[in-house]
Amino acid sequence: MSGVAHFLEDEGLSTTLVALVREHAEKVQPPRALWVPFMLGRPFGEPNNSELQRNVIRQSFGLLDEQSGPILKDADLPEFELEETEGWACPVSFSQEKVEDSVGNQIAKEIVELRPWYNLHFKNGNRTTVGLSNSSIEECAEGLVNFHAEPDQITSEIGEVVNNLRWWSSDLKAFYMEAVIAQPGKVSAADLESWFWDETVAGFLFREIREQCVSHPSLEVREVGKYMIGELESEYYVRQYSGLDL
Repeated sequence: MSGVAHFLEDEGLSTTLVALVREHAEKVQPPRALWVPFMLGRPFGEPNNSELQRNVIRQSFGLLDEQSGPILKDADLPEFELEETEGWACPVSFSQEKVEDSVGNQIAKEIVELRPWYNLHFKNGNRTTVGLSNSSIEECAEGLVNFHAEPDQITSEIGEVVNNLRWWSSDLKAFYMEAVIAQPGKVSAADLESWFWDETVAGFLFREIREQCVSHPSLEVREVGKYMIGELESEYYVRQYSGLDL
């Protein structure tokens, strides 16, 4: 969107945008951008928190009063209380005991247990965000597990590897999230993130891959590890909810 903003400004239209990845906005330098520390896909913050969302929108439109740029401003976000979700629990309970089984087999079991809930979610809404990779969920998991096992054994073009990591991780996490929100009751973004990162083997795998990527000799792999696997959850959400050093 930063590039589109430059094009529109050249045509005489004033623009403002909400930036989720600060480094991208710093490099492209759109005319006016408000940086928010939310997860990708939620530029205005937590769903159903209308007060927070209006606050972000007002601050973004407020940048239109600035006469010159580029301007990159951090959103002023006061502390706020999250929705109460007392007693929420994932409908699928994964064992917390250490098991002598491979990561791949454990994730395969999680997928099997979550599949009925994912199918229910799709049936109720007739839509899904799974599918960016054009691979099955099982293939996404297998691809990530294989990379985790041998991150330095890259036999295909680096661009293909990077894209695969992005789309596989996106599809696998979306599958888990859509499955868990199909359960009855109210669940917050905090609950979802805490559950995924702290209670699933897939979350463990993502953290492991992130560490492998950020120390990889390839710049492209380092970038995808930083932005597409580990930092899908921004510093704001990590600090508030999960306590993970992502």
